[in-house]
Amino acid sequence: MKYTFQIRDLDCANCANKIEVALNKQDYIEEAKLNFMLRRLNISSHEEDIEALRTKIEKLADSIEKGVKVLIEQDEEEYKPLGYDKEYGCCGVKHHHEHRHNDCFGATTANEMKCCNGTHKHNHDHNHDHNHEGKMQDKEKWLLIGGILLAGVGIITDINLFFIIAYICVGYDIVWQAAKNLLKGRMLDENFLMTLATVAAFIIGEYPEAVAVMIFYKIGEYMQGKAVGYSRKEIAKAMDIRPDFARVIREGKEQVVNPQAVKVGDILEVRVGEKLPLDGVIIEGTSLLDTSMLTGEAVPTPVTVGSEVLSGSINKEGVLKVKVTTSFKNSTVSKILELIENATSKKSKSENFITKFARWYTPIVVGLAVFTAIVPSIITGNWEQWIYSSIIFLVISCPCAVVVSVPLGFFAGLGASAHKGVLIKGSNYLEELNGIDTIVLDKTGTITKGKFGITHIVEMNETKENILHYAASLEQSSNHPIARSIVEAYNSKVYLEVSDLKEISGEGIIATVQGEQILAGNEKLMARYNIQLPKVDYLGSYVYVAKNQTALGCIVVADQIKEDSQSAISKLKARGIKTVVMLTGDKKEIANEVGKEVGVDQVYAELLPQDKVEKLESILEEGKVAFVGDGINDAPVLARADIGIAMGGVGSDAAIEAADVVLMTDELSSIADVLEVAKRTRQIVTQNIVFALGVKFIVMALSLFGIANMWLAIFADVGVSLIAVMNSIRVLGGNLGYIKEMLQSKN
Repeated sequence: MKYTFQIRDLDCANCANKIEVALNKQDYIEEAKLNFMLRRLNISSHEEDIEALRTKIEKLADSIEKGVKVLIEQDEEEYKPLGYDKEYGCCGVKHHHEHRHNDCFGATTANEMKCCNGTHKHNHDHNHDHNHEGKMQDKEKWLLIGGILLAGVGIITDINLFFIIAYICVGYDIVWQAAKNLLKGRMLDENFLMTLATVAAFIIGEYPEAVAVMIFYKIGEYMQGKAVGYSRKEIAKAMDIRPDFARVIREGKEQVVNPQAVKVGDILEVRVGEKLPLDGVIIEGTSLLDTSMLTGEAVPTPVTVGSEVLSGSINKEGVLKVKVTTSFKNSTVSKILELIENATSKKSKSENFITKFARWYTPIVVGLAVFTAIVPSIITGNWEQWIYSSIIFLVISCPCAVVVSVPLGFFAGLGASAHKGVLIKGSNYLEELNGIDTIVLDKTGTITKGKFGITHIVEMNETKENILHYAASLEQSSNHPIARSIVEAYNSKVYLEVSDLKEISGEGIIATVQGEQILAGNEKLMARYNIQLPKVDYLGSYVYVAKNQTALGCIVVADQIKEDSQSAISKLKARGIKTVVMLTGDKKEIANEVGKEVGVDQVYAELLPQDKVEKLESILEEGKVAFVGDGINDAPVLARADIGIAMGGVGSDAAIEAADVVLMTDELSSIADVLEVAKRTRQIVTQNIVFALGVKFIVMALSLFGIANMWLAIFADVGVSLIAVMNSIRVLGGNLGYIKEMLQSKN
């Protein structure tokens, strides 16, 4: 059976790795995956009692990192209207006796929500934990301040007793945890290593440095927790699209309920500033919708009656009434959140390397510390110098700097991409985007809109306006795509009066208008009535319009090229893409014309789905390839490419499922944007790895020559870790101003 748990009070990425490894060694666990950034634990287990399983997991996690809480992520509960009764709170979720929130009873509007705004799951537990944690933090802060003051007095008076008391104030909890870990056989735990290093410093008479190590270790841990918490909040803010509530109209009355309680066909009222909770169609009102959180598009989208709208959009003007077309589970918001949550479980090569590296780094460094303390001391007889060097090794033996900053960098990259309207299904795909040198594009729906539109109106014996008026009047009742494109282009409800209308399949329409015979159709229809046609030299489908045996003009209808296609391909080449190829099942003439206009390097036309796969196989032999498509027939090619990129708006479910990257905007220019995010992410992750490991190795080398001291070792541990974490946040596009925000934030 599969279970999902929420992890609380875990701010150490290295400890998260240890918990995951330990869980996977347990007999009752088939597979465990702990997502540190989302604080989510996915478990496969034969254990049927979920509470018993939760207890076992929490006990194991607490033994590795003290205070870790494990909470059951429950399935969707039944939601009721706000203020339903005393068993239900304002969020509409049934409050069990021990979890009941008195403040939320009787609320009738969203503004009166006081407990959980429709997101009740575990709120009571979560708030309780954090209040408890806050008290502990206050206690630790006062002890830390007291320890610093006592250490200062010790430096001034040169009395070692003050250093000992200061050490007890600051490090009592670490020493106590180290003692418990020693009894459990965990000698490579950070608490034990820090205790060993500081006690060894006391033994050789380095009282000030022993206390300083513990003080700065505690400060560094606190700052790292703040940085990780801040980064989580910033990434969550970049992807904050989940609606808190839905205002549903039932039996003429308004009810504010959780979005999961809304059914297909329900009518929603969406006021100014509120998020659309579910996908639907507007049945009343006009407005501008902010879709930037979904698509990255900064310009609000105008909508009116009949417009299809997506959950997560923000209503900027006027009140809208929307008829729900999808359940919450299948809504755009849910699909996006699911993609984001699943993305972080697919680790990049860099993350996998760091995870494995961390398991060996600490034992190796501790082994070097033991070797340094014993062997050179025996040879030289200078025990104090070499024990001091070994202490430096112990202080920098924790790999937290790279263990937390590397996955954090990729997580921030996924968040930055989502903010630009691009969903990447895993850190591994974000990393692989850096190696792409060839982009292969489908034509219809990718380079073009996948929708017929009028490209030209050729005048023969009538004006363009009248040609279109005649054609639209005849075609208004037809459902053919070409007919619909003509009617949409005319965009008027004023049509000519038509009678005796007759449709000839595969040719066109004949009708009487104002006593005259009007024809609208292709060359076959015109030939049937012996109407002479001048040559028309445009690519597309032709709809000729004739009156009384005389051709009035020709309407050219074709799949329209997207406005950004040409500039997008130019941007791709500027980003280092060597070759842009177009594969299509369309005619060679049309494909070559489109390819020439947008600037692709190679065009392959008249391909069946299996031909596309075969052609892609040959292209894959020449480089690293990303394929971009939108249709069901593109799914095999998307799956076969090194990176598959699907159009999320018009793309089929099969294409989106098969793809590794989804463009919510359906704009090719988004690909260049995400390539930039991938490049920036790789640069920052590389910087963190080189900086963190480089500083640690340099300090270790300097300590062997007696140059490095304990202060430098402290910087190589907590200082480097903090800098690496803050550097990772830069992937989101931040600058140094975020450091002030981080320090002022409440995590």
